[in-house]
Amino acid sequence: MPGLLEGKLGLIAGLSNKYSIAWGIAQACLREGARLAYTHQSRYADQAADLVAGVAGSLLVPLEDASDTTQIGAVYDQIDAAFGGLDFVVHSIAYAPPSTFGSRFTDTTLEDFHVAMDSSAYSLLALTRGAEPLFRKRGGGSVAAMTYYGGEKVVLGYKIMGVAKATLDSIGRYLAAELGPDNIRVNLLSLGPLRTMSARGIPGFMGMKKLSAQVAPLRRDVDVEDAGNAVVFLCSDLGKNVTGEILHVDSGYNALGFWDPTESAGPAAGAE
Repeated sequence: MPGLLEGKLGLIAGLSNKYSIAWGIAQACLREGARLAYTHQSRYADQAADLVAGVAGSLLVPLEDASDTTQIGAVYDQIDAAFGGLDFVVHSIAYAPPSTFGSRFTDTTLEDFHVAMDSSAYSLLALTRGAEPLFRKRGGGSVAAMTYYGGEKVVLGYKIMGVAKATLDSIGRYLAAELGPDNIRVNLLSLGPLRTMSARGIPGFMGMKKLSAQVAPLRRDVDVEDAGNAVVFLCSDLGKNVTGEILHVDSGYNALGFWDPTESAGPAAGAE
């Protein structure tokens, strides 16, 4: 039986290491028959190369700044030459200066604000715009971007990244509205706390992760495999009429207004 992404061509933007959400998604897409291209920053070049080594048909392309339209154009030129089009793009890129997590959100500088917004939000707009010509060659396309609940509600330790995710969510909706007539779908995937390398830099993260698993309706964690399976749905024909959505894969945590006071868990110090 063919996989759900059999014959489809995809780009995973933001591959870094074997613990990353991007790699978990890539494994699910490969399992379902997709052929993939990947972007990476130079600091992850060796790790990314090791991950895709031996995967037939893979294309690994450097992308230092995902908000730079010149760099993005070069990436898509290489993909178009190798693939002749694209069916889906996965945006798994986010960054804020580490110092912003250790200070008040109120004290965020204009420079740090721009860095977070350009890297974490504008990059979705730039990557989607660049992909349009390749999508049209395939009769349409799908974009899935990684977001987080901290863009919808205040998660104190998330700080400027929460504001960046809120912007990302809005960008996704506006893109979905404008590009829908061209059969291009854009959705956001909101995951529960995942233990990635970057997440460890968020103050109170482990407490937040523990609390989420204790009080979420399903009483369990999510992992990168869950992220991959959700992206397969969003980018396959199963999701052909889904666009402009934020799909929560967080064991139901987002449905809660407050945890059950009979539970032993309480908000950990520094957690949200």
